[in-house]
Amino acid sequence: MLIRYGYEITINCNQPTALVCLLSVREERAGDLRVPESVLTTPPIPTSTYLDLFGNRCRRMVAPVGDLTIWGDATIEDSGEVDQADWSAREVAVADLPDETLVYLMGSRYCETDRLSQAAWDMFGHIAPGWGRVQAVCDFVNGHIRFDYQQARSTRTAFEAFNERVGVCRDFAHLGVALCRCLNIPARYVNGHLGDIGVPVVDPMDFSAWMEVYLDGKWHTFDPRNNKPRIGRIVLAHGRDAADIPLINSFGPHLLKTFRVWTYVVNEVPAG
Repeated sequence: MLIRYGYEITINCNQPTALVCLLSVREERAGDLRVPESVLTTPPIPTSTYLDLFGNRCRRMVAPVGDLTIWGDATIEDSGEVDQADWSAREVAVADLPDETLVYLMGSRYCETDRLSQAAWDMFGHIAPGWGRVQAVCDFVNGHIRFDYQQARSTRTAFEAFNERVGVCRDFAHLGVALCRCLNIPARYVNGHLGDIGVPVVDPMDFSAWMEVYLDGKWHTFDPRNNKPRIGRIVLAHGRDAADIPLINSFGPHLLKTFRVWTYVVNEVPAG
């Protein structure tokens, strides 16, 4: 299966403003690209890329005064299979976890493990460790939070989402991540593309957030927002929470003027 994905974002700055954008596919999927990522800016400005401490591809630039449009597009080959479930996957004892996973047990800006720990153990401590316990977390979050674009708030934390019971995909992911960490299960926050492949079209296309959980020696995909296997996830970045991987990190004020995202199946590689 071939999936074409991309974005067009226009911002306005009242002074030259440094930006770091996390809008490129992660290196693990670079070999699946059938049309490499093209990134254009209007007006044309210099950009450069680097890998951050989580291995995400970051693009640096300085936005000029006025409007700046950033446009990106690529085509990737995907298996076409739904997210895989492994109900036999076991939790790994903290003492046996790889060093690099330990950071995903800690509290972070949007995932306050200290404030949710007791609730997590009260709700899920009796469930057998492993895949089933993580799925129980996702089932709870999916039923506990009401999805509402109009109630989006960039500063909402997992604890606030737990109490307010409303939010968008990032809030579902943050709460799921925080509850898993409270249960001593490493969990990380993910940004990416997720088109309406194999499901009814219900929402405007947007970037999506979900989580990855470390079980039985590998990272597995879980999605508290949709809470069902999906096709064609394209990971752009992962980190401790949304503070680590904003789509656009602006070192100065800016106004978002337009925002468009696309993710859809194509039958052949688009002509260059």
